[in-house]
Amino acid sequence: MAATRKLAEEMARIASVCPLDPLRPHIQLQTFLQSLATHPRLPPAAVRAAQALERNEMQKKYALTRITLNPASAPLHYEKLVEGIEKSMQGIGRPFWKVFFNIW
Repeated sequence: MAATRKLAEEMARIASVCPLDPLRPHIQLQTFLQSLATHPRLPPAAVRAAQALERNEMQKKYALTRITLNPASAPLHYEKLVEGIEKSMQGIGRPFWKVFFNIW
C-alpha cells in the first residue's frame, strides 16, 4: 500500500511540472498524468515512463543529427514547420494566395 502511494506521489509530482500545450488547450499531458496518479493500481512501468519523459532520456539516447533535421528532399521542412507553429500561436495565418499556389 505504501509503495502504491509513493508511486502516486511521484506521478503527481511529474504531472505538476509538466508544461502546458498552448496549441491544444483541451488535451493536456498534465491532466492525463494526474488522472493516472489517482488510479488505484498504478503500475510502476507507467511511473518509469513518465520519469523518462521528464528527463528527456530518449532525446539523449537518440540524438538528432544534421542529416535528420535537414533531409535532402526538403532541407527547410522543419524550419518551415517551426515558423508555421510560431505564427499560428500568434494568430497569423498564411494568405490565401500562398496557400493556393503552395508558396511559403
